[in-house]
Amino acid sequence: MSSEEARTHAGKSILIAEDEALLRESLAELLGAEGYRVSQAANGREAFGLALETPFDLVITDIRMPEMDGMTLLGKLQELAHQTPVIVITAYGTVESAVLAMRSGAADYLLKPMQFDEVLMRVRRAMDFGEIRRDRRRMTEQLAAGSAFQNLIGESPAMLRLFELARKLSAVRSSVLIVGESGTGKELFARAIHFNGPGRDKPFVAVNCGAIPDSLIESELFGHKRGAFTGAVADRIGYFEAAHGGTLFLDEMSTLPLAVQSSLLRVLEERVVTPVGDTRAKPVDVRIVAASNQNLADLVGRGGFREDLLYRLDVVRLELPPLRERPEDIPRLAYHFLAKYTREMSKRVTGISNTAMRALLGHEWRGNVRELENVIERAVIFAEGREIEPEDLPFVPRAGPVAEGEDLKDAVRSFERQHILASLKRHDWDKNETARQLGIGLSSLYRKLDELKIPKETPEPETTGR
Repeated sequence: MSSEEARTHAGKSILIAEDEALLRESLAELLGAEGYRVSQAANGREAFGLALETPFDLVITDIRMPEMDGMTLLGKLQELAHQTPVIVITAYGTVESAVLAMRSGAADYLLKPMQFDEVLMRVRRAMDFGEIRRDRRRMTEQLAAGSAFQNLIGESPAMLRLFELARKLSAVRSSVLIVGESGTGKELFARAIHFNGPGRDKPFVAVNCGAIPDSLIESELFGHKRGAFTGAVADRIGYFEAAHGGTLFLDEMSTLPLAVQSSLLRVLEERVVTPVGDTRAKPVDVRIVAASNQNLADLVGRGGFREDLLYRLDVVRLELPPLRERPEDIPRLAYHFLAKYTREMSKRVTGISNTAMRALLGHEWRGNVRELENVIERAVIFAEGREIEPEDLPFVPRAGPVAEGEDLKDAVRSFERQHILASLKRHDWDKNETARQLGIGLSSLYRKLDELKIPKETPEPETTGR
């Protein structure tokens, strides 16, 4: 073995569980010479005791051992340290026992009598397998941290109710339909639902259906066989198979052609996909989270969307309100993005001035949260060493009802009063409809009317005498 290889293996630890002392010691000597740190156990119980005390990078265990056999040890190690690869040894040459071990989670197997070159090759391969498992777990944890519910920003009653519903959805596998304008955070909710559930280590695959040409959408979703069409030079799995066991997020569902909607409905009903150009169906286990910025029920009425598919997708619905309907969330979102981009750009921006915040509160936000994020990112570039001011914003602030001397709390209160008044007028002072549109309960609306001194009934129109 080269010194380079020894350095590579240095620090890697292996546990050998084998009741045949000669074989156990021979393996330990072989692997020790390769630079591995080796521990030995004469049976499964002793091996499990060592694993409880010390984490190992690899476990090699015989299947037939006294006190605790290798299959039992494998099962306990799966519970204790799922990421640790296990190689099983069997002297009985039966492929069935090795296959059973692999199905139970073993990374590889060795048959007695064994060749030492083969042992080294399989150990290296299992070590690589373990690294891939650990890397994937680290990536999953990082994605989950970035998709945690605390990263969904909002204090408005409508958003708090959505957060609670999303938490409940994380624990089940029901289909979810997320509706809302572009930029309201539909994919963020989809990721939070997936990464905060028990299947967080399974794939999350996001697909923008509107970005795929109609001629390729079936191939992209369901895969294809080589030669199925011009350019199909090899077999290719689709997004459904890629998401097997996890979540498939289908954004812009309204853009799907009717023919593809029929194929999608079959997949949802039968839980199988048939690649383009193939006749064999493949089973898939996928949780669907669909999203649309259009009203799919309206599309059904116009013949642009299948009603039966809508029923399949719309098991539970999340309706994300536009940012203009939850102005109380703007300050917190703005400071969240300020912290994010000052950190990423290594900039020192001391805050957001009251006049700039009033400008943010008065903006229409047609691009919703995504537009607000872009505005703050741009402002951070220009506001080095000071607060963000109105001149750092890419739009001309609208004149509003907020007095120049008001602090941030007063600015939000003033904007909230204006917003509730506008909603009341829009619904002819119908409090039930206004509360529903604002995403708050009727009792909360009445409290707001008292707090903000808003009349509860339609003001009498002024009349002029003749």
